[in-house]
Amino acid sequence: MIFDFKQIFSATLVLFAVIDVIGSIPVILDIKNKSGGINELRVSIVSLAIMVCFLFLGESIIELLGIDVYSFSVAGSFVLFFLALEMILGVELFKSESVDPKISSVVPIAFPILAGAGTLTSILALRGEFARENILIAILINVLFIFIVLKLTRRLEKLLGPGGLLIIKKVFGIILLAIAVRLFGKNIGELI
Repeated sequence: MIFDFKQIFSATLVLFAVIDVIGSIPVILDIKNKSGGINELRVSIVSLAIMVCFLFLGESIIELLGIDVYSFSVAGSFVLFFLALEMILGVELFKSESVDPKISSVVPIAFPILAGAGTLTSILALRGEFARENILIAILINVLFIFIVLKLTRRLEKLLGPGGLLIIKKVFGIILLAIAVRLFGKNIGELI
C-alpha cells in the first residue's frame, strides 16, 4: 500500500467538486420538504457503497460491456462538462426525476445526485492517476463530509444564504469544468 497525501488531497478535492454536496443543498432541502425528511446515515452508506463498488469493479463492468477506460473517461468528461455548465450558467440540462417520499433517502439523493455519473466517471478516471487506497481514503473523507452536510443542511442554508450557495455552486462549476477539460485532453489522445 502506498499512501500519498498529495494523491489523497487531489482525489478528495476532485471528488468534492464533482459530488458538490454544498451545491446540492437546495435540491436536498426541496426533497426533505417534499418527503418529510431523509435518513442521512442511509444516504451516506448507499453513496459509499456505490462509490467503493465502482472503484473496485467499475473497470470490470465497462470491460464486460466492451468499452475501454479511455472511451469511458472521454464520455465522462462530456457528462462533467455539461454538469459544470449547469452549475455555472444556472440552466437545467438534465431532467429531474420525480421524488417518491419512501425512497428519497436513496433515490435521487444517494444516486444520482451524490454518487451519479459524474462521480463514478471521476472515480474511474482517478484510478488511472492515483493508487486505489488513496482514492478509497478520498471517498471516505467525502462521504464523511456528505453525512455532516446532510445533518446540517438547514443551518448551512441559513448561514450561507441564497447568495452564498450560488457563489459556491459557481466556483465548483468552474473547478468541475477545468476537470472535464483535463480529463478529455488526457484521454482523447489514447483514442486517436
